[in-house]
Amino acid sequence: MLHLYNTLTRTKEKFIPIDNKKVKMYVCGITPYDTTHLGHAFTYVSFDALVRYLQYKGYEVIYTQNVTDIDDDILRKAKQENRDWRKLGDFWTKKFLSDMKSLNVLPPTYYVRATDAIDTMVGIIEDLINKQVAYQKDGNVYFEIKKYSEYGKLSHFNHTQMTLISKERGGNPDDPLKKDPLDFLLWQKTKPDEPFWESPWGKGRPGWHIECSSMIKNYLGDQIDIHGGGRDLVFPHHESEIAQSECNAQKKPFVKFWVHTAMVLYQGEKMAKSLGNLVMVSNLLKYNNANEIKWLLLSHHYRKPWEFDQKELQESEKAIELVSKALKIKSEGLGSVEQRYTSKFISYMDDDLNIPKALILITNLAKRILKEPKTSNTNDLKSILKNYLSILGLVL
Repeated sequence: MLHLYNTLTRTKEKFIPIDNKKVKMYVCGITPYDTTHLGHAFTYVSFDALVRYLQYKGYEVIYTQNVTDIDDDILRKAKQENRDWRKLGDFWTKKFLSDMKSLNVLPPTYYVRATDAIDTMVGIIEDLINKQVAYQKDGNVYFEIKKYSEYGKLSHFNHTQMTLISKERGGNPDDPLKKDPLDFLLWQKTKPDEPFWESPWGKGRPGWHIECSSMIKNYLGDQIDIHGGGRDLVFPHHESEIAQSECNAQKKPFVKFWVHTAMVLYQGEKMAKSLGNLVMVSNLLKYNNANEIKWLLLSHHYRKPWEFDQKELQESEKAIELVSKALKIKSEGLGSVEQRYTSKFISYMDDDLNIPKALILITNLAKRILKEPKTSNTNDLKSILKNYLSILGLVL
């Protein structure tokens, strides 16, 4: 049985979906400017492998991914470049989708824009105000964290830690309109020359956290099995999603499994737009084929931080060459299926997606085929090899 590490409980747990054989999964998508760097790709390739493996195990996966096409960062970037914010978002969204297609990442069931869920956002905010867990002040609407006693249960941070981190990650603890420094924006009053939508509280736009809660509600319902994203989203984004969604729907848990990918480093720092140390997928594709890049990403466990090194791409290239050579071997006859390979592969994947070990198994299998090309079960071994590659989204 598949076991996944749950950030909420900090343990590996048996994966049992809420609805038997149907899995509802949501992964936070991009803010469309300056994509796609290797950190983005690591997250979406990792979740693509999870989707494929769940499908292999017989689950129907309903997968929603969003694009945050309206927020402070994209508006700031649009002003810097003197471009319309919609056109900027469309340009980088298309680039991201093209990169994902190149890496053979399956498209989600629903790929949605935040701006398409404004009505749902307004409805949720009205409900939270009526339940007296949110308040209006000068055109802004805030969620009052003291009304939700479990705030902090995902990140396991205390109030002081959360205040410091909030300031680093787009929050404004010093906002004088807040009752508590950690109260977060659900709706913000529009500023001059910024896009806006009409609301009961005046012209404005949604806060960051309410966007994902609304899209989940629209496409997946009040409770889901898996919510994913990068580790840096645990707080304040996912923490705040839990608070507002569980208060709105009054159902717990809002999410059964919280699954987070580790950060990718480069030049000793987390790969980030703000630092300018980005390794872009589109640039790597000029010199390496997609399978080599994907192999590199999959060779790192999704929960372990790692630093990009060009030498690893060379190792990935060698591994792809080895497996490709094994698949081209001509042989005759079929032998019996070797269950020991299949049971090992499944045991690795069931152990919190230990894909790095699964790749070692694949290379060992390729070596065996090349060592014994004339054995009666070579075709059978090649069939097993192709199956493993397909589950991981590698097409040679």
